[in-house]
Amino acid sequence: MSYLLLIAAGAIFFLTLWIFIPGWTYPLFVLGVGAPELSPWLLLASLILCLVWTRVPGPSQLTRVTLLLALGATALASVPLVQAALAVRRFQNAMQRALGEDFLRGVPARVRDGLRPRPIVAIDLFRGIDFGEPSLVRGIPVAAPDGQQLTLDVYRPVADGRFPAVVQIYGGAWQRGAPGDNPEFARYLATRRYVVFAIDYRHAPKWPWPAQIADVRTALTWIREHGSEYGADVSRLALIGRSAGAHLALMAAYEPGAPPVQAVVSFYGPVDLEDGYRHPPRPDPLDVRAIDEALLSGTPDQVPDRYREASPIRYVTRKLPPTLLIHGARDHVVEARFGEMLYERLQSTGTPSVLLEIPWAGHTFDAIPSGLSAQLALYYTEQFLAWALN
Repeated sequence: MSYLLLIAAGAIFFLTLWIFIPGWTYPLFVLGVGAPELSPWLLLASLILCLVWTRVPGPSQLTRVTLLLALGATALASVPLVQAALAVRRFQNAMQRALGEDFLRGVPARVRDGLRPRPIVAIDLFRGIDFGEPSLVRGIPVAAPDGQQLTLDVYRPVADGRFPAVVQIYGGAWQRGAPGDNPEFARYLATRRYVVFAIDYRHAPKWPWPAQIADVRTALTWIREHGSEYGADVSRLALIGRSAGAHLALMAAYEPGAPPVQAVVSFYGPVDLEDGYRHPPRPDPLDVRAIDEALLSGTPDQVPDRYREASPIRYVTRKLPPTLLIHGARDHVVEARFGEMLYERLQSTGTPSVLLEIPWAGHTFDAIPSGLSAQLALYYTEQFLAWALN
């Protein structure tokens, strides 16, 4: 029994270490992203171990080590929860500074009443969020550039009417992914009276830049022409993306001549590809330079114009659509400093913009849809969209 408790305490303590240690390989990167998001579970497990330890008869060197490991895991797993309480206060202030003290005042009551009640709902950390079951149409053909069939999925409310449109763009280093990624988020919005179009694009390196943004433009044109057939009010349209998808969302909203959108949301999106290439993160578990070279067919020295053309920050020279930027402070793929750079540039143009930097979070923090960071991101994204589109 004592040996089993020691092994359990050691395993939990090992996992909690990755709340603070950045991963330098892909498997360790996964640990570094997942550990803080699962910290409530780790905290619960370590507390149970402490309780079980009190039932073990007779202290020994073995049981003392077990207790120390369990107490250490308890302390480490508590840190994101303590940080969360402070982060919520900062995030609320950031939203009010950018959007107004009472920014939800003009939102219809039925929309306000459907918003999540708190930034983090404790019970949802363990049982999961009820994302709802909206109407879903998969695999709608949009275009076939170079013979590559592109489709989109539509998530829509079961009620009749016209609803704001949200275009969701998946991540995956511009090399992988599909419209069916992140279905929980799309389902949640659709059950809250939005029509969500989850779109597709061609992947690098087979199709290098600018194929990806061309495909996003094609999808947006299709949505403007056909969105009303699915209950969407395309005059109220927002873009949201994750990682590479966030980069494409920002490009589609910011580039000169882009059709107007009412808002754009970036989850940990790249904004300056040349800077990211020349100053990669340390550690760099995904090899940022190789990803950029696959997308842009070369280095910044070989194709400098392409790096500039593919960087959203280069287009922030005028007032742009309201922008919500959500980054993890422990992101070792797209560092949080890029969100700060874009936020400062947007502020200089008078663009309504909000930067939320989650202290414990890494890249792809919302891969656990009911985790700490995903709940925070969902709460403030929902409020931002309610303000921008209703």
